[in-house]
Amino acid sequence: MVHLVLGRYCIGQIRLALTLIGLPYSGCTLEVRPAISTISSSCFNLYTTSVWTMPSSAAPHVKSRCPEYPGSKIKRFPVPDDKMGWSQSWPQYIPVSHTDPSVEKKPVWADPDIGSFSPKFNAVDAGVDRTSFDGTYKLEKGKPLNPHGRTGVTGRGLLGRWGPNHAADPIVTRWKIDAKKAKISHSVSKRPILQFVSIKRKDCGEWAIPGGMVDAGEQVSLTLQREFSEEALNSLMVSAPERAKINERIGKLFKSAGFQVYKGYVDDPRNTDNAWMETVAVNFHDESGNSVSELPLQAGDDAGQVQWVDVDSSVPLYANHSHLMELVAKERKAHW
Repeated sequence: MVHLVLGRYCIGQIRLALTLIGLPYSGCTLEVRPAISTISSSCFNLYTTSVWTMPSSAAPHVKSRCPEYPGSKIKRFPVPDDKMGWSQSWPQYIPVSHTDPSVEKKPVWADPDIGSFSPKFNAVDAGVDRTSFDGTYKLEKGKPLNPHGRTGVTGRGLLGRWGPNHAADPIVTRWKIDAKKAKISHSVSKRPILQFVSIKRKDCGEWAIPGGMVDAGEQVSLTLQREFSEEALNSLMVSAPERAKINERIGKLFKSAGFQVYKGYVDDPRNTDNAWMETVAVNFHDESGNSVSELPLQAGDDAGQVQWVDVDSSVPLYANHSHLMELVAKERKAHW
């Protein structure tokens, strides 16, 4: 079992901070729903047969209201649970405006400031998907409003796009096996133990699924494979022949039937009132252990470390990734 330590934006700090200022604390809950039909695309197949799904309108976002905005000394304006919704009148709300200098430098992946361009929100705008999995979001003074409510910070923070910032999270799993290649079961639950490829983020030190942003005009299926090869296999730093071998090997796995774990809003510490993370998370399982399992893991530029990690409820993960791994474990009838 790999023992991991929470980063500075961990849930414990959030609980403590909310308690100290006398605000209620809420965690995310899961909801049981009926099975959903199979989804197909031209590049890969997805199925969502599990009865467990995470509703996109889950419980109040918590990490999106962490006391200190990541990568800065900016303190969020405290937002209690009962004041999150935009429908709640709150004249005393004075959020802090913050856009990170890295975004203000106008890199190619970031939008200009509102006023200097006129984006088409709630639509695909020149290849940039500005639609939300939560449906139509509201605008105020030309700026989009976070569909899950107030966060205590306006602007874009570390996020490049106004409104939804779309990501893709490839969850690559295998069974934990012994020397005789037999599945290892947990001593308490008696269920077989899954392992997944996890990276340690450089920005906050937390362990996470090796996902990334969907480029403008890019199909999500391509993002899933690209991000995994770049972040977990460091494909950008190897020779062209080696990269071709990596793509051939993982291409077979990523073209197999993947389980769509989740599609929707992400409770991410980078979220603001005007910019937020959304993702599509897909599980690709190496059942036989002779596909990705045999490739040497090597951390990419955004990752400090990369390794196979046991799937277990005691392992703290970045953003809502623990919830995603719980759904995968239930789908695979594995230990959680």
